[in-house]
Amino acid sequence: MEKKLVRLANDKKLGGVCAGLARYFGMDVSIMRVAYLILTILTGSLLFWLYLILWIVLPQE
Repeated sequence: MEKKLVRLANDKKLGGVCAGLARYFGMDVSIMRVAYLILTILTGSLLFWLYLILWIVLPQE
């Protein structure tokens, strides 16, 4: 089975990007969300813009 990176519609808080990334990498979605939050705070707005781009580009499941 081929892994596809998609936004999850049934496990989303905002856009489903973190949930989709967590499933793609085989991680717990809570860990992915906390990691995203911490990295966004540390890197400034870079990951915020990446999240928005992924929200637009990734297809919804």
